[in-house]
Amino acid sequence: MNADQSLAGASVLAPLGTRYLRGAEPVSDGVVRAMPVVLRLERPPAARTPVLEAAAAAALALCLDPRAEPGGEWHDAVSIWVSTQIRKIARRARGAHWAAVQELPGVTWEVDGAEARALLPGPVDEVPRVVSRLQIGGTELESDEPAPPSPGQPVIWVNAALDLTVGKAAAQVGHASMLYAAAHGLTSVPHFAVRDADGERWAALCAAVGRGDAVAVRDAGFTEVAPGTITCIAASS
Repeated sequence: MNADQSLAGASVLAPLGTRYLRGAEPVSDGVVRAMPVVLRLERPPAARTPVLEAAAAAALALCLDPRAEPGGEWHDAVSIWVSTQIRKIARRARGAHWAAVQELPGVTWEVDGAEARALLPGPVDEVPRVVSRLQIGGTELESDEPAPPSPGQPVIWVNAALDLTVGKAAAQVGHASMLYAAAHGLTSVPHFAVRDADGERWAALCAAVGRGDAVAVRDAGFTEVAPGTITCIAASS
């Protein structure tokens, strides 16, 4: 699937956008749900930036897929998840394991040879075994030096000061792509750039969030960072 491919309407993301604008907490029904995001990490693995860009796009692509629209076979699962806590759990796969997850409901996205597959969200205690046996911890991806984003390109800036693991960063950029799409009423997946930011750039981005010119991901604090920590900020370049 190409990054410019048009998808169905963004109505499934409406509750997320409304919740963000109002600063409201998600409503819980007592069931912990998550979207598994599987990163294809062969030997040697792809560089960090394209892997994260693929993860960001895959998460949004599943939400904007026609099957997630009202009447679609994925609608109930996606809409319930979006209306509660948009938790994601990233895992890694290669070879036969990567081929196996292609058989599960989801969307695979490719960026410069890196691939990620977002799977249909559901209760964390009902994850298929082919997914639950996959791990992400301990994976370090080669650092790279991506070119500056193109003018007008949406950029997901990762808080470099946090030194997030690959799995945590993949989940966070997936949150950011969804928030950006909800805020802008997107109906297709743009070519997101993912870049690190710290120092003066991060301070300027936080100021943009305060003005309403960018959207911020504030983490729930399940892993790696304290609750409320801003992990990513998405804005147009």
